[in-house]
Amino acid sequence: MAQADSAKENNSASVDNYAYTADLIRNTFESQLYTLPAFKEGHYGLRMYRQTLDDKYAAAVWSDMARVASQLNYFAAEVNSPEQIYLYSQQKLANYGKDPSIRSKLRYTVSKHTPEYLYLGLDLLGSMARANEYGLKHRSDKLFRNIIRRYDFSNYATNPEMIRAWAAQLANQVYWLRQLGEQDVVDKFIQAFRATYPDNEDDDLSPQQFENKLYGMTHIIFAASEYYQHLVSEQQYQWIYDYLRANIDTILQHAKEDVIAEVGISFLLAGLDDDPVVDKTRQAIVQAMNKEAGMVPSVRGGTNLARGEHRNVLAIMLLDWQGVHEAPTFAHQPDIFADLPFGLEPAKVAPSPTPAIQ
Repeated sequence: MAQADSAKENNSASVDNYAYTADLIRNTFESQLYTLPAFKEGHYGLRMYRQTLDDKYAAAVWSDMARVASQLNYFAAEVNSPEQIYLYSQQKLANYGKDPSIRSKLRYTVSKHTPEYLYLGLDLLGSMARANEYGLKHRSDKLFRNIIRRYDFSNYATNPEMIRAWAAQLANQVYWLRQLGEQDVVDKFIQAFRATYPDNEDDDLSPQQFENKLYGMTHIIFAASEYYQHLVSEQQYQWIYDYLRANIDTILQHAKEDVIAEVGISFLLAGLDDDPVVDKTRQAIVQAMNKEAGMVPSVRGGTNLARGEHRNVLAIMLLDWQGVHEAPTFAHQPDIFADLPFGLEPAKVAPSPTPAIQ
C-alpha cells in the first residue's frame, strides 16, 4: 500500500509539473501573441482554441481566417492559369535554391522537376482545407477545384524522392484532398511512404532523413485527426504506434523537441494518455525548458518567439492535453464567424470527420 501511495504521489507531482511548465510557456506566448506574424498568431490561436474552446483565442482565429482569405483572394485574381502557376512556382522554387540547408537543397532538387507542387500542395490545398475545417469555402471554390483536377496528385505522393523531401507536407496534403472530396490518394501515399522508409533500413538514414521519417509518421496521425479535432484508431495505424514505441529511446536521444512533442501528441490523439511513451516525451520537454525565457528553446538555444511558436504550442498541448474538439466551425461557434473576411462564405455542407482508411 505504501508503494502504491508513493507512486500516486509521484504521478500527481509529475502532472502538476507538466501543467506548471505548460503555463510558463503559455504566459510567455500569450503576453506577446499579437506581436507575432499572422501565420504564427493564427497557428497558435487555432490550436489553443481547439484545445480549450476559450473565446480569448477568437481574435487569433479570425486572423487565421483573414490570412486564408487573403491567400485565396490572391490566387483567384492573379494565380490560376497554367502560366501564372508556373511563374509563381518558379519564384518559390528560387527561394529554396538560396537556402543552404540540407533539407532545402533536397526540396529544391526534387521540386524543380514538378514546380507546380509548390503552388498546389503547399499553398492552395492548405488554404482550401483550413476554410473547409471552419465550415467555409472561398467564393472561387469551383475555380480552385478545377485547378486541382488538372494534376494527378499521386505523381507527387508516391514519388520516393518527393517523400524524402516533403514527407510531413505530403501526409497533410493527401488527407486535405480527401477532406475536400477530391482525389483520394491516402492509401497510395502510405504504401509509398512505408516502401521509402522500411524500418529495417533505419541505420542507413542520415539524421535529417530520420527526422523526415518521424515527421511523416506523426503528420499522418495529425492529418487523420483533422488536426486535433477527432480521435484516431490505434489499430488503424498500428504500424506507426509499434514503431514509435520500439524506437522511443532513440527518438528522445536524436530528435528535436518539435518531433518529440509530436510523438507524444500522436499517442494522445489515439486516447493512449497512459502509454509510457507519453510520459517519456513529457519528461523530455520539461528537461529541455529554458525557464528564464519561459519556453522550449531551439536545439541551438535560440529563444526567438516567432521561430519557436510551432515547437512551443506543441509543448503546451503535450504537457496540458485537453482532448479533441471539432471547433471552431461556422455552425457551432457563429460569433467567431459573424464578420467573415472578404472572399469567404459559408459552405453548404459542414466538414465531416475524415473517413477511415480501409
